[in-house]
Amino acid sequence: MTVVALLSVAPVIEGSMSGEVAKAVAALDEFDITYETNPMGTVIEADDIDTLLAAVAAAHKAVDGDRVSTYLKVDDKRTAETTAADKVAAVEEHLGREARSGRDGE
Repeated sequence: MTVVALLSVAPVIEGSMSGEVAKAVAALDEFDITYETNPMGTVIEADDIDTLLAAVAAAHKAVDGDRVSTYLKVDDKRTAETTAADKVAAVEEHLGREARSGRDGE
């Protein structure tokens, strides 16, 4: 079964965090997972919870600093195979359109 999660890892610092966030994202490449980063975090899909948690630990450890904040939300639906894309598609089916506004990121 696919385990889907939202991960956010960041150092607690002043100024830009993007370089440290990039280290966390790069650490995910060592694992048999798929992921997509967005402005608020990274959506991860793994075949099992152990793989997911190992990837999360590596991402957390990859960030330098005296203090690191990690947020993890996990959906481990054990009765069906559901991907992140399936979840979005289900919402879009109810909406009858894409689940996004018409804004172009302005």
